[in-house]
Amino acid sequence: PRALCRHRLASFAAMKIACIGAGYVGGPTMAMIAAKCPDITVTVVDINEARIAAWNSDTLPIYEPGLDEVVKSARGRNLFFSTDTHKHVGEADIVFVSVNTPTKTSGIGAGKAADLTYWEGAARMIAACSTSSKIIVEKSTVPVKTAEAIGKVLTRNCSDPNVHFEILSNPEFLAEGTAIEDLQNPDRVLIGGQETETGRKAVATLKWVYEHWIPSERVLTANLWSAELAKLTANAFLAQRISSINSISALCETTGADVSQVAHAIGTDSRIGHKFLNASVGFGGSCFQKDILNLCYVCESVGLKEVADYWFSVVSMNDYQKNRFVERVISSMFNTVSRKKVAIFGFAFKKDTGDTRETPAIDVCKGLIRDGGKCCVFDPQVSADQIMRDMSTPKFEWDRPNYSRSSTRFLENVEIAASYDAAADGAHAICVLTEWDEFKGYDYAALYAKMQKPAFVFDGRNVLDHAKLRDIGFIVYALGKPLDPFLQKGY
Repeated sequence: PRALCRHRLASFAAMKIACIGAGYVGGPTMAMIAAKCPDITVTVVDINEARIAAWNSDTLPIYEPGLDEVVKSARGRNLFFSTDTHKHVGEADIVFVSVNTPTKTSGIGAGKAADLTYWEGAARMIAACSTSSKIIVEKSTVPVKTAEAIGKVLTRNCSDPNVHFEILSNPEFLAEGTAIEDLQNPDRVLIGGQETETGRKAVATLKWVYEHWIPSERVLTANLWSAELAKLTANAFLAQRISSINSISALCETTGADVSQVAHAIGTDSRIGHKFLNASVGFGGSCFQKDILNLCYVCESVGLKEVADYWFSVVSMNDYQKNRFVERVISSMFNTVSRKKVAIFGFAFKKDTGDTRETPAIDVCKGLIRDGGKCCVFDPQVSADQIMRDMSTPKFEWDRPNYSRSSTRFLENVEIAASYDAAADGAHAICVLTEWDEFKGYDYAALYAKMQKPAFVFDGRNVLDHAKLRDIGFIVYALGKPLDPFLQKGY
């Protein structure tokens, strides 16, 4: 075995990896590979010059705990960031493709199907600059059978008949906020390939890369189609759990039950487990909704309407939860928030990340503004420009490169606060929409003194000390918990 290991190491000597796409997946994943594999040269390429410049600076373009240390440990040694896509892709032995696959906004499949424009563009570029055979790795979340279509694009656009492309599916299972830990110590790494001799060799090559730091038994292999479908299914199952407990949170409020106690009771069942059972204002992030809609479209395309309807209900429940939260805020504040300032604590879709893609805060803020409210947003990691762009961007457009702010009446009613106390100053209510740990330690007695009365707290993440807030004088709405008598309708 040791001799075989030496042979494999020798055969992969001076390996070069390129990754197309320097975003939330490509950047951290390649940084970890470079840090753990000093014998491999890793280059991340992107046409966005500002993004590449940020990766080469002291201020990285994304926030992720631990990412700075990983990048700086390898950058300049065997980790590089460049806009010279043709050079580095042409020289690479393995090319990871980590480009956006947004939901289509028009045409066939609009609102559900994945738009593979950027993937196809990447494939054409790979084919055009390849003079040697390569392993192409799907890192983006793609529909089942994408590898088959991409293979046709590659082979028909490469002028050298001696160049062979082997396509692998290697879906990412990262959770933002814990991505570095997920990369260092993953539950599993999944590699899907063709069940041919060349396909098995390609799988073994990528497996060797990951086995630099991941135990062999955690590197799973499958056929291409199983690996592609596993990614969509994993996100669908996780989102389903969130929508399931959120549906129960609505029932808890009407019956006097406590959703936290219900979740704890069922989570102690080893068959269920406790993860993803925290009721909230709704799920967000770049993958859950997009992947479920993609799964629904695939099911509809092959005639499985009932299966598509089942999974679409997960998204419908998420929309219901966000709308229910908005309606609770408005009804509690005497059926109107017109010209009332509402402090929004948290805009990122979850704590420990600056990512705002599909964050529930967007729909909540828009819902309040439609009723005439004015939202004052504070988030410790999200920039004012990002919040303004998100509030002005049409649905599904956020996942397209270089989307920009457009004029909209929503922006006239959004203010960005530099601090939490500035956000709450003069506000009628505080809405907690992200579970940032620092929110628990604020001086709420001081905030109460600055706010209009009655002063409300609507905790959409159940992270605050509700009893203490009530003692201060706040009217508190805790999602999925028995309603404050002040909030109960008398009719």
